[in-house]
Amino acid sequence: MADAEAIAEAASRPTMRFVAVKSAEKQSQAMVFKTRDLLMTQRTQTINALRGHLAEYGVIAPKGTHNVDQLAKALEDPDATLPLAVIDLGKELLDHLEALDERVAALSKRVKEVARTDETARRLMTIPGIGPICAAAMAAVAPPPSVFTKGRDFAAWLGLTPKQNSTGGKTRLGETSKMGQRDLRRLLIIGAMAVVQQAARSGAPAGS
Repeated sequence: MADAEAIAEAASRPTMRFVAVKSAEKQSQAMVFKTRDLLMTQRTQTINALRGHLAEYGVIAPKGTHNVDQLAKALEDPDATLPLAVIDLGKELLDHLEALDERVAALSKRVKEVARTDETARRLMTIPGIGPICAAAMAAVAPPPSVFTKGRDFAAWLGLTPKQNSTGGKTRLGETSKMGQRDLRRLLIIGAMAVVQQAARSGAPAGS
């Protein structure tokens, strides 16, 4: 009863800010993106588990999904001295990894389809570094632009603004706070790094 009274009192305040309510369609789009992100995390965990187990038997492969073939070849090598149980369990992990790849690919296709049909996502994809996955995720997960008064507020919501350590009139900025939306922040950082790397390869300024 006390909580209900406090909510009613807060709602009557003219300066009270309210959380934007998402439509069922936007929530379903966000679920597709989050499910894909979960499966990608499981895929990374599976690869790391396989690398770690085989490393104990001297089979070393660099990090990255494109190096899984080296581990698969080691398990198929007839001259390998790996125990039979290690080979069997390694193949189990490879089968699980293949299934995850198929499910991630199917969800990626759905996310890209959302990006092609959503007007906001299409506009976002005109920005360098923002592809269909990032655009669809931002359109589905981020609140409406009207919630933010300026771009810095959106950056703070993402956790991309630096921590303030200012005193005595001196401004000291630290690392980014990383207190906001983790998934979108990661995608935007990856996109920004891609733009910077492309500019470095072409010899042009990143902002050009």
